Amino acid sequence: MLEVKDLSKVYNDGKEIAVKALKEVSFTIKDGEMVAIMGPSGSGKSTLMHLIGCLDQPTSGQYLLDNEDVSLADENQLAVIRNKRIGFVFQQFNLLPRRSILHNVEVPLIYAGVGRKERRIRAKDVLEKVGLGHRLDHYPNEVSGGQKQRVAIARALANNPSLILADEPTGNLDSETENEIIDIFHDLNEQGHTIVLVTHSKKVGHSAKRILHLLDGELVEDEVVA
Repeated sequence: MLEVKDLSKVYNDGKEIAVKALKEVSFTIKDGEMVAIMGPSGSGKSTLMHLIGCLDQPTSGQYLLDNEDVSLADENQLAVIRNKRIGFVFQQFNLLPRRSILHNVEVPLIYAGVGRKERRIRAKDVLEKVGLGHRLDHYPNEVSGGQKQRVAIARALANNPSLILADEPTGNLDSETENEIIDIFHDLNEQGHTIVLVTHSKKVGHSAKRILHLLDGELVEDEVVA
């Protein structure tokens, strides 16, 4: 469902020396896999995440999502792909503080043009799935960090995306809450969701079935986790 072929990204801010952030990276992720992307700072993790998430375009190479080449998509096309095919989970949660938890989960459905009645049903359903069916009318400042991340995961699920892309999803959480979030990702993966985790955490990385190790912009190892 996700195939990367010789993907490269070069940043050039007008200076003579261009920065090669990603160098001809290739891999395939099948439907239903749970894969972690790991590497030290400056390894290219964030760049790869932005390309996979259609937040940026590659300098060269090809990216296929659901067998469609999105490498050359324009900004409007990328926005549609992000909204309908990719669910994002961020370290900082990125919740709207003055809106209820239910409304926060409805946001991507609003952008997708889903009617009010249908989006409420779908938002409640995914909040139930992450164990927050009893917190619908609460606000982000009324729940814990772990619950905020559960809301973010529910929001990512709202449009039933092809891919859930999580960027350091436990970075702001204590170890006990980290375990709870890992368990949620495992449950979602067992239900058939394809998940890609970008992380510094060895615990999170080794919770996946595969780890793609990056170093200096190159894919140096594709590890199958026992």
